[in-house]
Amino acid sequence: MSRTRTALLAAMALVAGATGTAYAVVPDGVGAAAVPCTVDYQVQNQWGTGFTAAVTVTNLGAAKSSWSLKWSYAGNQRVTSGWNAKVTQSGSNVTAVNESYNGTLATGGSASFGFQGTYSGSNAIPATFTLDGVTCNVDDGGPTDPTDPTDPGDRVDNPYSGAKVYVNPEWSAKAAAEPGGDRIADQPTGVWLDRIAAINGVNGGMGLRDHLDEALAQKGSDELVVQLVIYNLPGRDCSALASNGELGPTEIGRYKTEYIDPIAEILGEEKYAPLRIVTTVEIDSLPNLVTNTGSRPTATPECDVMKANGNYVKGVGYALNKLGDVGNVYNYVDAGHHGWIGWDDNFGASADVFHDAATAEGATPSDVHGFITNTANYSALKEENFSINDSVAGKSVRESGWVDWNRYVDELGFAQAFRTELVSTGFDTNIGMLIDTSRNGWGGGDRPTGPGATTSVDAYVEGGRYDRRIHIGNWCNQSGAGLGERPQTAPENGIDAYVWVKPPGESDGASKEIPNEEGKGFDRMCDPTYTGTPRNGNNLTGALPDAPISGHWFSAQFQELMRNAYPPLP
Repeated sequence: MSRTRTALLAAMALVAGATGTAYAVVPDGVGAAAVPCTVDYQVQNQWGTGFTAAVTVTNLGAAKSSWSLKWSYAGNQRVTSGWNAKVTQSGSNVTAVNESYNGTLATGGSASFGFQGTYSGSNAIPATFTLDGVTCNVDDGGPTDPTDPTDPGDRVDNPYSGAKVYVNPEWSAKAAAEPGGDRIADQPTGVWLDRIAAINGVNGGMGLRDHLDEALAQKGSDELVVQLVIYNLPGRDCSALASNGELGPTEIGRYKTEYIDPIAEILGEEKYAPLRIVTTVEIDSLPNLVTNTGSRPTATPECDVMKANGNYVKGVGYALNKLGDVGNVYNYVDAGHHGWIGWDDNFGASADVFHDAATAEGATPSDVHGFITNTANYSALKEENFSINDSVAGKSVRESGWVDWNRYVDELGFAQAFRTELVSTGFDTNIGMLIDTSRNGWGGGDRPTGPGATTSVDAYVEGGRYDRRIHIGNWCNQSGAGLGERPQTAPENGIDAYVWVKPPGESDGASKEIPNEEGKGFDRMCDPTYTGTPRNGNNLTGALPDAPISGHWFSAQFQELMRNAYPPLP
């Protein structure tokens, strides 16, 4: 099975108006009676015995406060689950009724929903749809060429397979200018679109089109992946001031029209169709809705606001929908890391929130090609000196202060297990995972070679762990961190690639308050003297001193990452 979207293949020849009179569908510009509604039905993902579909109904008649869309299958299709509408089936007849939040359909307004189903043999698109008893036109948007390079049906299973990956010349130049930096200056890293201005370039720097044009030049006759970070949600990063953004909590409209829409328009340009564009969608957003809200000691008022107004879910859904319509874009949603959502009360709940976002604002799970963990974080890829199943002195490793009852001790085990959990919520069985290994090497040639003493479970874990952070909740410019595994394709089962999405040497946040015009605040978790919050067990932050604001070049960090790299640099 491949993660594809099948183009709409057929259009109705006749539609019926509210009076029952039939009208022919005629070319644009030729006089005809008004059509009361149109329906866009797309099979988005299809495999041997199953499929997912997305449906958009547009009301061209009088405004409605509720709606009911009906159709019949000619084959043996059966709907098994739906989202953004109550979808039921009796025999071959299917009915989709609005939810409480999307019943209003103004004249010209649209509602979108999706569903999953089974079939055998043919999976033909229904010939007729009725909205509240009135027959609708089936809008196919014009003929579709199945070989069109922008058709989502052309996506490959793993975009990194058989492809080079884009080297950002701006980052490469900074890396090469550092003593010893030429050893890694040719590595591919992510391009961060962290504000509206970044689309066109900031302070004379490269904008999105500049990067894509350079990617075409690097591509030559080969396949090439470009890695973009979509990162500008309203009320961004509600639990960390260092990465706050330019948009306020309620500015979802600006996010859509000034940020996502222009990006989607550029990515959809025909000249960029030969590129494989991988997006990391909105890091550190959705997990906050689980771990940092409500009555939890880790909750923040800002995260409670974003959960209440729904703009994280809406924003991610809108981005997935718009970017997913571009056939050579591969969306990977940020999924936190094992030290954030690896606990029992976070694991399944986070997967559910991700599914909510993937079915919001017209998105469907097939708009998600995969997920990425450890983005811009430090969690060790593999802890080889102890496992979650070990017991020492009568206690499980889970009882150690470092593991603290987590189900996972490293990113690889977490990413593989979380992939299974995500599939169970309704995501494609072939979703792939990415792991950001840009800063999780730890220790270089001096890392532990075996477990610690068996005198206690804490001694056992502390003596053997590679990740040397003071607390697993520490995330800002961590002292002692090193470059991790170099980017590589399909290194483990279920993992599409190890990637360097966070460019090594770019700061996580300022260690003291620095006024700026980028909307980035001062977060005490970047202050090496701060004694912490409940999110890091009220420990010291482990942050490096003298750091600039997030995204700015931090030479001391870059040198430390090279010094502590694992595998070591030559």
